[in-house]
Amino acid sequence: MQNMATDIGLQPSRPKMIPVADPVADVQGCYEALVMAINRVLSSGQYILGKEVEAFEEEWARYLGAHYCVGVASGTDAVALALKAVGVQANDEVVTVSHTAVATVAAIESIGAIPVFVDIDPTSRCMDPCLLDTAISSRTRAIVPVHIYGQPADMEPILSVARRFDCSVIEDCAQAHGAEIAGKKVGTFGVAATFSFYPTKNLGAVGDAGAVVCSDPAVAARVRSFRQYGWRERYISDIAGTNSRLDELQAAILRVKLRHLDQRNQRRRTIAERYREALASTGLVAPSDIAGTVHAMHLFVVESAERDSLAEFLSNAGIATARHYPMPIHRQPAYSGRIRGAEQLPVTEALYRRLLTIPCHPDLTDDQIDRICDRLHAWSEPSVASNCSGHRSLQGASL
Repeated sequence: MQNMATDIGLQPSRPKMIPVADPVADVQGCYEALVMAINRVLSSGQYILGKEVEAFEEEWARYLGAHYCVGVASGTDAVALALKAVGVQANDEVVTVSHTAVATVAAIESIGAIPVFVDIDPTSRCMDPCLLDTAISSRTRAIVPVHIYGQPADMEPILSVARRFDCSVIEDCAQAHGAEIAGKKVGTFGVAATFSFYPTKNLGAVGDAGAVVCSDPAVAARVRSFRQYGWRERYISDIAGTNSRLDELQAAILRVKLRHLDQRNQRRRTIAERYREALASTGLVAPSDIAGTVHAMHLFVVESAERDSLAEFLSNAGIATARHYPMPIHRQPAYSGRIRGAEQLPVTEALYRRLLTIPCHPDLTDDQIDRICDRLHAWSEPSVASNCSGHRSLQGASL
């Protein structure tokens, strides 16, 4: 049938594209429970900072092993309010990484603080603790390590440096819901931690949502005040605050999805293991399996010297890919040339040209996983292929 279509001038149909993320499938998996939760909120008559937010804050803190959780409007707001709550002020420096979502730096600058970049470790792709000394100055007040893609950063040496320089550590856990270090959930190592519940996250809302987690009651109290105009008493602002409240509907939705987080994270890790097996002889670099850590596997990001060719190869097989990220923050027009440390990021510079994200969400079917594994196994990097150009050409012809 395919040959006949080609003979009469028609293009053979491509397989349906497998998406990198599928928030619709995520919702469908617990649809009835979500509808019940939404109806519960609608009939309550309380839509802002009510019982659902209080319940989610308690449940999320308990899940992580923290004392306090404060729901806010987004992950970006969470970073900004956490920094303010630990005393970071305008013109204070905050050390972080360029290899992250731009939200991390946008949040730092939103409170008037100054981001400073430090390079990443090539294995974890997270902040390199060995380089922190060179980035810290007398103006440094906080360090924001990012648990990128769901891989925990190396927290103990980061905390050690922070103690030595009297800096607060704020963990950016936007991609690391449920990740662990030595049996302890990320988000419980620093003075505070921040989470995004963007719809494609491991624990995702159906809109923007975020949270600050901590075990210091004073920090929690300040975040609660900042998120609602600086109120301690209604309509009376003791400090200058903002409006960044977690919505009751989103809190109710997150409560439903939280029940399934561990199971869905395990599915992500099972898929990742399948991919690692398929990649064993390809020359592609898979995310490292670092001893003592549990990767949340928010994203499965491979490294390839021929990243664009690999993306096209997979696209021709009906497999969507993405780049996280197409450009590090220090190279982006809004930030280029104005952030200290940007000239000393050789690992970040080398990495961003090689990164490609492939689908690893828990709603992938077994058939889809088999298809992805087959195509990954079929790919060969130029350095390991016996006849590079001819080999890849044959692969493309076989699709």
